[in-house]
Order: sequence, then C-alpha cells, then structure tokens
Amino acid sequence: MTPDLAGGDIVLDARITTASNATFLGRIGDVRVVYKPVAGERPLWDFPGGTLAQREVGAYLLSEALGWDLVPRTWLRDGPLGTGMAQLWCEPDPEQEAITLVPADGVPGEGWCLVLRGVDEEDREVALVHEESPTLRRMALFDVVANNADRKAGHVLAMAGGHRYGVDHGLTFHVEHKLRTVLWGWAGRELDAGEGAALERVRHALDGDLGAALAGLLAAAEVSALAGRCEQLLAAGRLPGPRAGYPAIPWPPF
Repeated sequence: MTPDLAGGDIVLDARITTASNATFLGRIGDVRVVYKPVAGERPLWDFPGGTLAQREVGAYLLSEALGWDLVPRTWLRDGPLGTGMAQLWCEPDPEQEAITLVPADGVPGEGWCLVLRGVDEEDREVALVHEESPTLRRMALFDVVANNADRKAGHVLAMAGGHRYGVDHGLTFHVEHKLRTVLWGWAGRELDAGEGAALERVRHALDGDLGAALAGLLAAAEVSALAGRCEQLLAAGRLPGPRAGYPAIPWPPF
C-alpha cells in the first residue's frame, strides 16, 4: 500500500550533518524522505526568516511547470520537529560525477565545459568543469529563472541512467539578483526552441495555477520578479553570463 506522504508519520533515521540548516533523513512508511523543519533554519541577513522551506517547494513547482523533472517531489507538511519541507530521497550513482575538479593541465575536451581555473588548498593549479549534457543545461536555465543563490556541485545529484536532480533550493526567488552557480558553461549561448517553449509555459502559468500556488509560498514581489526573469530571458534569447561586480559562484563551490 502506498503510504500517505502528506499525513503519514515521518520517522527520523539520521541527521545530515553536512547541511547548513537542520536536515534529516527519514521515512514515511517505506518511502525515504529528506525533512527540513522550519524551526531548524538558520537566520540569514538577506532572506526573510522562516521561508526556506516554502522556497524549496516553490522550486519544485517551477521545475514541474518547466516540464523538466529537475527537482525531486517536494511538499510542506508537519513533522517530528514541526512544519517543514519533505522531499523524496534520491540516491545518486557514486560512479558518476556531473561536476568536478581536475588538474589544470587535464581539462577534458568534448562533452565537458570549463567553468574556471584556480588553485586548491595545496596550491595546485586546478580547473572546475561540468558535463555538457542537456539535463544539466536545463538546470543552469532553471537556476537563472529561480534566481538560485546556492548551486553548489554537491547540490547536483548524478543519477544512474544519466538523469540529474537539483536539491537544496532554499536560497531562491529573491527579488534582487542573487544568482550564484557552478553551471556557467553555457553562458551567452542562445536558447533552443525547447527552452524558449518552457519559459513561455512558465510565464503563462504564472497568470494561472502556478501563480496561485506560489502566492501561498512567496511574497507577491517575488512572484512578480520571477515573471520578469522569464520575460527578460525570452527577450534576450540566450543564457546570461556572470554579472560584473557580483560573486558568480557560491562558496564553497563543493
């Protein structure tokens, strides 16, 4: 029998200690989930307090409206530590890496994008690269639309079969420019027909069901800014590059 994901009890199995906010691995029946209680969110100077869980749900709704299945199913519900975000657990393939550091003289060619060069903690010259795949390119566009301030490499799950999921979307939908991502490999490239059609779907949906759903999760100005980003991307017809004077990559990037 399929468990009641909205109302069934969340049983906590472990705390994910690498997360910035209180994050738990649990289960509802035999379904594994990630649970992030609002009470465990750390205060931030630039995002309203107690809103990260809602932003995670908003990111899922945006992914669904785009039609790209980039964010695992995510919803708000009560839990052992109060109201929070629940998200289906997705187990990545340990044999795959969508984003990685390589020696500066070993940058792979076809099928990979160079993001930047630098030095590691041992002063070795390295390069940050990511795969050049359709799914990851869609995630890069998703980040622009969502105004994602925290697309670290570890927030991309490389799944068996080649699919990629994005997770940890609490820092999204700000009205000010906040885009920080490791997925800059397509900066300046023209949008393809499928990407343009997806943006049109989102913009249309913001005047209907998507807009109504997001109105219960985000401030009105944030929903309006989301619509504006869709319109700007459609008008420009290409993926943007890093903005001058603003940090383009989250720290740490992994």
